[in-house]
Amino acid sequence: MILRELIAILPRASVIGSLDREVLGLQDDSRKVQPGDLFIAVKGITSDGHDFVDAAIERGAAGVVLERSVHDSLPEGVSSVLVPDSRHALSVLSSDWNGNPSEDLRVVGVTGTNGKTTTAFLVHRIMKHTMHRAGLIGTVVSDDGLTQEQADFTTPGALSLQGLLARIRNNGCPGVALEVSSQGLDQRRADAIAFDVAVFTNLTQDHLDYHGSMEKYFGSKRRLFEGAVETATEKKPVAVINGDDPYGEALIREFREKMTVLSYGFAVESDFRAGNVKQTAQETQFQLFAKGKSYLVRLPLIGRFNVYNALGALASAVALKIPLREGISALANAPQVPGRMECVGSMDGATVFVDYAHTPDALQNVCRSLRGLDPRRLITVFGCGGDRDREKRPLMGAVASRHSDYCVVTSDNPRSEDPESIIGNIEEGMSGAIYERIVDRGEAIRAAIQEARGGDIVLIAGKGHEDYQEFDGSRVLFDDRKEARTAMDARRKARGEDRV
Repeated sequence: MILRELIAILPRASVIGSLDREVLGLQDDSRKVQPGDLFIAVKGITSDGHDFVDAAIERGAAGVVLERSVHDSLPEGVSSVLVPDSRHALSVLSSDWNGNPSEDLRVVGVTGTNGKTTTAFLVHRIMKHTMHRAGLIGTVVSDDGLTQEQADFTTPGALSLQGLLARIRNNGCPGVALEVSSQGLDQRRADAIAFDVAVFTNLTQDHLDYHGSMEKYFGSKRRLFEGAVETATEKKPVAVINGDDPYGEALIREFREKMTVLSYGFAVESDFRAGNVKQTAQETQFQLFAKGKSYLVRLPLIGRFNVYNALGALASAVALKIPLREGISALANAPQVPGRMECVGSMDGATVFVDYAHTPDALQNVCRSLRGLDPRRLITVFGCGGDRDREKRPLMGAVASRHSDYCVVTSDNPRSEDPESIIGNIEEGMSGAIYERIVDRGEAIRAAIQEARGGDIVLIAGKGHEDYQEFDGSRVLFDDRKEARTAMDARRKARGEDRV
């Protein structure tokens, strides 16, 4: 593609050098630049791409896109493109380079603190049920319609994200469900995506180490809806918002005059309202009231929070013009979401669940849901990650001790911090429940399972689907689900039993 054609979509760009250079590729990492590439310099959290312009030029970049000038002049054969926001430019250029794939797809974007992954999974399930093939981009896996692969980021960088959307389109998928993180929105990775539906699940304390305040955190989430309005083109985007959440209420008030809004929740004024919830250890049933009618919804997932996730998914389906009854039918056989209230087995009448809950609100919701199964005791294994929001650590301790009968406080992903120090922060909020501290997470899981008796429920919270632990810049293999199953097997073997 010729540089002149490529930057035509950047109306506020100013160019020094020839516009007739051929561009062979886009890169935002100077180490990956090939001769003829256009290098987009982006300021990151720990480094600034402007510091690596020379390296990109040395590797043969045909041009560089910058927010600020870094040289009085550039070498012969290199053009410079100055833009107000290089992150935004990266998203727009990446979309255009890939043929603007989101314009050819029915795109549902899901944001919020808790519930993004499950809601996106349920939307994906409905899409596959009705469209036969669909894409999924999220925390656990990416599905391009033909193959699945483990995800590295909730919302990939703009270049990877647009490339994946192009693959999903090229593989014949009519639609895609996309988790959109607050960091992804703040870093403008999703700027050029044309959303059909924008979903907001809730907002509770998390990622304050990055955002600094709840107001800024909420501001990042708002960008999904602002972007949906700005990039509407021929699409007419719909906002699907949890009206029971106070931040959701604020979004409804702000955007109901700008786009169609569908609210969901338990409140009587919700467009999609749930009631009469009944739960067993295998499934949840509830009555859905929508469009003047009542429907029975069966969901093979447990927890009141999963009722919210199902409501968001069903409202999204209706926004996509999918018949509501087809969406309900699809959810009846929804797959287990890895590491989300996942039952990993039982022994001696005790049942073990693994969940990703790593915020105070999420942990409270999971504990309450498991309490709803009327266990003899709830035994909770949990910790907090290092180098992250420290303020939530005593809050996690308070929630776990308030809703559990017995707790084992352990390591999560300590990263560069001392695990003992993290546990000490958590203990500041502990009160009520009996607890012990065991730094080694594997040992903690074994202790909890050894402690369990008939009728007990063991909850292993915080890491969910993750198959690693992070220690001071390195990762070691570690999977809560495998550790739990191994511990149960060892207990059975000690008693001379076979695995069941």
